[in-house]
Amino acid sequence: MRRLRVVVVAAAALIALLPVTARADTGYPDPLAISGQQIIHDPAVIALKSGGYAAYSTGGVIGARLSKDLRHWTDAGNAFAEPPAWWFEYNDTGDPWAPDISYRAGRYWLYYAVSSWGTNHSAIGVATSPSGLPGTWTDQGKVFTSGTTDSWNAIDPAIVRADGRLWMSFGSYWTGIRMVELSPVTGKALPGAAVHHLATRPDAPYAVEGPSVVRHGRYYYLVASYDACCAGVNSTYKIRVGRSTAITGPYTDSKGTPLLEGGGDLLLAGHGRYLGTGGESVFRTRGQDWLAYHYYDAEDNGTPKLGLNRLGWVHDWPVVK
Repeated sequence: MRRLRVVVVAAAALIALLPVTARADTGYPDPLAISGQQIIHDPAVIALKSGGYAAYSTGGVIGARLSKDLRHWTDAGNAFAEPPAWWFEYNDTGDPWAPDISYRAGRYWLYYAVSSWGTNHSAIGVATSPSGLPGTWTDQGKVFTSGTTDSWNAIDPAIVRADGRLWMSFGSYWTGIRMVELSPVTGKALPGAAVHHLATRPDAPYAVEGPSVVRHGRYYYLVASYDACCAGVNSTYKIRVGRSTAITGPYTDSKGTPLLEGGGDLLLAGHGRYLGTGGESVFRTRGQDWLAYHYYDAEDNGTPKLGLNRLGWVHDWPVVK
């Protein structure tokens, strides 16, 4: 939880840049009722080949939760026993952020970011595992990096396959969401690969981050978190979506507004006790798409908790259920 303490302290400065006030919208379904270990931040959930589910998250050395049925979750420690040495190039404590988990080529792939609050001196790394369980990961090093002269921030990775090729969306502020092609062999950025621009906001600080790209039918859907995270009940995080027929865009919302021009349909916002919904990922199990995210519980002092909602599709647009 070291990362959470850092971001809560820094959130006041971030919120000052965003002239918004936390508000609980209505009209959204509540998340699935769960029990056990509910505290989480930036969850990435996967159905394991061995049965049950794993959720990895910001906090610890990539915090791990396990469940047999999505409803009861147990604390399973961390992905790693110790931070790999190279993480300390990007922050003094070796803290990783915002993981993404997928299964490909007979093994599990865990992508994650290392950085410091307020800088784009950042890196995305990857680890692999035969089982996807905590304690079984082997770090494979850096996938992609950004520096202070770049106009993007190499954090918040998410992997998607399209037409036989492997892609990674990423980004946080610094003009928004980007995408780069990866090698299907190494899982790392192809040398000299173009960095595609997928979404941004029209004004600084370009508050959009944490992308996921999902295929449904003939479209790719870009889902991302907008506005301010990590301030408990004062968080204004919300989830928006756009779509494209091409993996690298252009992505537009249902009104045709490009996400590069500030577009994006609202998919999920705070409501009732469930405030600051974001840090999301999308996973599929038993033929059903699910949205995983964190929210800040207004009835529990703003504690960040796991939210799970089914995703339905209406006229080729996602809706939470």
